[in-house]
Amino acid sequence: MRQPPAQARDNSDKPVIWTVSISRLFDLFRDIMVEYDASAAIEPIHMGFEEAAIYIRERLKTERCDAVIAAGSNGAYLKSRLPVPVVIAKASGFDVMQALARARKVSPELGLITYQETMPELTEFMSTFGFRIMQRTYVTEEDARAQISELKAAGIKAIVGAGLITDLAEEAGLTGIFVYSAASIRQAFDDALEIARLTRLESARGRSYPVADSLRAKHGVNDLRGDSPAMQAVRQSVSLFARSPATVLIQGETGTGKELAAQAMHRESPRARQAFVAVNCGAIAESLLESELFGYEEGAFTGSRRGGHAGLFEAAHRGTLFLDEIGEMPHSLQTRLLRVLEEREVVRVGGTRPIPVDVRIISATHCDLDARIREGRFRSDLFYRLAVLRMKLPALRERSEDLAPLAEWCLKTALAALGVRPHANLHAELLACESLLKQYQWPGNVRELRNLMERLALFLAAQPLQALSPSFITKIAPEIASTASGDPYSAAAAIEIISAKPDNSAESLQRLMQRFDNNREAVANHLGISRTTLWRKLRKLGLAT
Repeated sequence: MRQPPAQARDNSDKPVIWTVSISRLFDLFRDIMVEYDASAAIEPIHMGFEEAAIYIRERLKTERCDAVIAAGSNGAYLKSRLPVPVVIAKASGFDVMQALARARKVSPELGLITYQETMPELTEFMSTFGFRIMQRTYVTEEDARAQISELKAAGIKAIVGAGLITDLAEEAGLTGIFVYSAASIRQAFDDALEIARLTRLESARGRSYPVADSLRAKHGVNDLRGDSPAMQAVRQSVSLFARSPATVLIQGETGTGKELAAQAMHRESPRARQAFVAVNCGAIAESLLESELFGYEEGAFTGSRRGGHAGLFEAAHRGTLFLDEIGEMPHSLQTRLLRVLEEREVVRVGGTRPIPVDVRIISATHCDLDARIREGRFRSDLFYRLAVLRMKLPALRERSEDLAPLAEWCLKTALAALGVRPHANLHAELLACESLLKQYQWPGNVRELRNLMERLALFLAAQPLQALSPSFITKIAPEIASTASGDPYSAAAAIEIISAKPDNSAESLQRLMQRFDNNREAVANHLGISRTTLWRKLRKLGLAT
């Protein structure tokens, strides 16, 4: 449904918020938005997913919007595709309990379908109150349809979920129980107003920071995925450290999720409604990093902005400042940072006036700071000031039990981004590949795993009938086979055979045959081809006997 042009109105002094929904949530948004007429200019948009993304991006070329409110899969989709903050309305635990109580009046056996992740805390609820609840998750609309069909076949008559789920449940002849309450939607409006306020404040100051997200933390504690004891301990530490205003030092290898943990800590803290500002201390030249962190006064240096420039400490006032790769901070700036931490005030470059700041500092590093202290490259007094609370994130190889579930979640997410429904046997196929994946050391950790799953998703989308097998993975990611087997030639051989280079493919294929003791079936499985195709290649290259 195409939206009519927005009516002309004076929004110059009000935050502009758009709500986006395609289900019964649209009516709830519309009912509650009238309560905020005095605080913001709010417009409902009755669209979803790509249609909404295209429509909003087009309007943003000529109109201002400070924040968008959406929910569920629709909200997650828009959040990664819009250049404005997207507030995702979330159902509270109380909402879920109320919805389940209403569903219980329809049927003693209930279904609960949530976006991407289940609610493990319901296990105790079921045992306490005698509810039988079958939980399912979905990523795409087709995925949601499949889950509803399974629940219906299992005898479930009432399904609790968001608007898309309840619509699909009723379409299937079941009772759909809407999970959102008016209180949760009001909370989303309150969050959007706060973000809109910060957005307009940043815009008015004309700031442009080289930061990951200068306004809000996008990830919460549930985004720290994994059920291993190591990750359970990490989530517990995040929740515990969030209660304290003390500085935190997060250590871990590249790709373990240090910034994600910092964002989750901010979201769990009393500062959650304030700004989360992140900066990579190793990605900015020393001359720029000083002015970005502490700001500068007009005329401080050639090219300085008229009126001066507020730094990141000021931008994060009352919120959290995340200093990534703190070990790369130049020694000269470490002294200034230490003073800010001790005095709780900054002095801009070229200025003399101290500016009070209330900032919670979370820093992160992948390097050995103890070694850098011994080498004289990092101040010991700054280290102890930054590391009041310490957290170490485990490498992926140290929590191998999380590997398969993480791979499945990343692959489903990547397929959904391509508009592809996950194969029904995906879970079983991934378990069959688990041994291969566990042999690899994953030097890039979760980030590398996510990148690999995105690569696999692209090939699976292009070949819908292709099964996810170890041989298929080693074709697409020969580095996995090379490291897992310890054979330096296996990766090269796989690439050469796949690309069918005539100049050296005979030698490469011969190496593979030798590695598998001339077992043609094993070589064919490794390459993901039939034994007949392998025999033809061998005969063509003069290797068949």
